[in-house]
Amino acid sequence: MVYPLNRHNENVRRLQITGGSTYIISLPKEWVLQNDLKKGSSLLIREEENGSLTILPPELEKPEKLEEAFIRVSPKENPDTIMRKTISAYLVGYSLIRIKARNQQQMTSRQRSVLKAFARQFLVGTEIVTDTPTELTLQVLLSYPELSVPSALRRMCIITSSMHKDAITALKELDHQLAKDVIATDSEVDRFHLYIIRQLKMAIQNPRITKEIGLTTARDCLGYRLVTKTVERTADHATKIAENVLLLKKRMDEESFKRVKDMSALSISMFETAIEALFKRDFNLAEEVIRKAKEVASMEEEVLNFLQEKRAKEMVNLRLLIESVRRTAEYASDIAEIVLNLTIGSILE
Repeated sequence: MVYPLNRHNENVRRLQITGGSTYIISLPKEWVLQNDLKKGSSLLIREEENGSLTILPPELEKPEKLEEAFIRVSPKENPDTIMRKTISAYLVGYSLIRIKARNQQQMTSRQRSVLKAFARQFLVGTEIVTDTPTELTLQVLLSYPELSVPSALRRMCIITSSMHKDAITALKELDHQLAKDVIATDSEVDRFHLYIIRQLKMAIQNPRITKEIGLTTARDCLGYRLVTKTVERTADHATKIAENVLLLKKRMDEESFKRVKDMSALSISMFETAIEALFKRDFNLAEEVIRKAKEVASMEEEVLNFLQEKRAKEMVNLRLLIESVRRTAEYASDIAEIVLNLTIGSILE
């Protein structure tokens, strides 16, 4: 095990030169013995982003993988409880998840059907490799480079933006089928959300895979974790808009819809710009998003006052719908603030 770098065990070693051109430094004897090294042993030397060097013994050169997780269940156990255990194993980073019945019993058909449906719908890169009355085995086949965190987040954002726009179209046409499609699409966002959290958790546990998942530093991992959750909540509000459309009895008049549409257009534009600022690492672009937040709040007040006179009977549902439009803008502002924190160094002298 490599000693952690702290004030209790750090020490100063002098750089030496041998042969006139080769620089060398001695290693602590305790560290060499603890890692079972000897003359001629291979060591991996890696330069980090901050210019420091990391020295790794052979067994630490490759990221440690969590192989199998065993989840024992009884026929009386609630499928949702089993599902939450499965999610936890997936997020922690296990590549094989075995869900087995206790004491040679059998899982119920409902337990198996719920778990299979959940795995297919929500766990990116996961296949069901064993399906028997006594065992359900899930294997995660997707490796780090195949779908990086930035790529997964980009897809997640595109889907979220499309959901919001479709929900507003459903409002215009009072299209209940389109509203239902928006609600169903939320599971796609949840899939990528869980996948990204899995990758970030693994990177925090093992910093050596940070670059493999498409990021640079542990600070990026924290930033992307916050952004991912915020995008997932933005998609939830697109779903809420669609749910409230389903409760409306008649279409909005043209003037009322235009006011809602204008507010929506500003909110989703802020969201898309905040995401663009994240991927471009653009401090000033993120600052623009934050400046627009007050404008949305002002628009919300005007829209509600206007609708109060025209749609009093359906005002509860409309108020909730408009609140979700405003929350979309607020979440965009939250993402922009995260971008500011990640890119502050770009504007400092």
